Amino acid sequence: MLEKKTIAVVVPAYNEERQIGNVLDTIPEFVDNIIVVNDHSTDSTGDIVQQYIARNEATTEVNHVSGKITVSKYNRAEIVLHQQLEAEKKYFTPARIMNQAPERERVILINHLENAGVGAAIATGYKWCKDHGIDCTAVMAGDGQMDPAELESICRPVIEEGIDYVKGNRLIHRSAWFVVPKVRYFGNSILSIFTKIASGYWHVSDTQTGYTAISKKALNAIRLHKIYKRYGMPNDLLVKLNIAFCTIKEVEIKPVYGIGEQSKMKILRVIPRISWLLFKSFFKRLWIKYLFRDFHPLFLLYHFAFILLSLAAPYGIKILKIFITHEQPLNPVTMLAFIFLFISSFQSLFFAMWMDIQDNERLYK
Repeated sequence: MLEKKTIAVVVPAYNEERQIGNVLDTIPEFVDNIIVVNDHSTDSTGDIVQQYIARNEATTEVNHVSGKITVSKYNRAEIVLHQQLEAEKKYFTPARIMNQAPERERVILINHLENAGVGAAIATGYKWCKDHGIDCTAVMAGDGQMDPAELESICRPVIEEGIDYVKGNRLIHRSAWFVVPKVRYFGNSILSIFTKIASGYWHVSDTQTGYTAISKKALNAIRLHKIYKRYGMPNDLLVKLNIAFCTIKEVEIKPVYGIGEQSKMKILRVIPRISWLLFKSFFKRLWIKYLFRDFHPLFLLYHFAFILLSLAAPYGIKILKIFITHEQPLNPVTMLAFIFLFISSFQSLFFAMWMDIQDNERLYK
């Protein structure tokens, strides 16, 4: 516990037999529960975790929150939510808890019955923590790339400041340019730019780090089973948290590479997929947050900009074709129409982005 608040760590693991034991050994004592989600590994990851549980026999002193609700005429909303929690279980990846006494044991092993991706593994771990009323849930990868000594600094903003979501930031560490592989640094930078626009968290700079902590309130504010199942999970989660008006904070962490980890992410395949995910998520955020939940003029300005830009595109294509082929003289009306539409769309887009930044300033701490 920290400040009498329960702490759990979700450890998504896929084929991490070489690293998972060290990860479990180094997680600090203040962590009440460690939830290892074995994403249907083809190696001995699950066996190693089970042996660790049997060998250590570590127990937790936490009395987990009961899910029972007393029925009365005033709490129908709570009853409906509880029913929803039960009903949504079927949407998660099929899994089995391997512990003999999961309510007493500190390390919980959940085996996915099929491989679903790192996002799905984290969602399964989040679901366990949500159901057991954990106050602060962190995520540490099973490959050992996250320094356990930094876990407390990740969790404390949630516990002490009431922040909903805390992300580690490797890029602001003075060693980042020298330690982070250049391909990853470049890919991270591109995805961070797209994620800023899509999520509304304009000040977040290291969107791809998985070293995070989330509050109980935030876990209850989003639909966990709808989290993107694979490597776009951190980006998708930021959009969902922004729609739910959750506060966010970044803390400096060191980049850790070259400790025996094996990356399973293919940059050239991941960037297009996540970019398309963010493109769709951007419009989802606009419609849900700025039309249905709380109308804001930036909704109109963004869409007005896109409409004007689509009207300007044919004129731009026609002008470009004339410059290339020289088949006919350029009509001044065509040029004026293009300039008017393009400048108007740019101005509308600029003001929409400015309003977006200003509105979300309150969520960044």
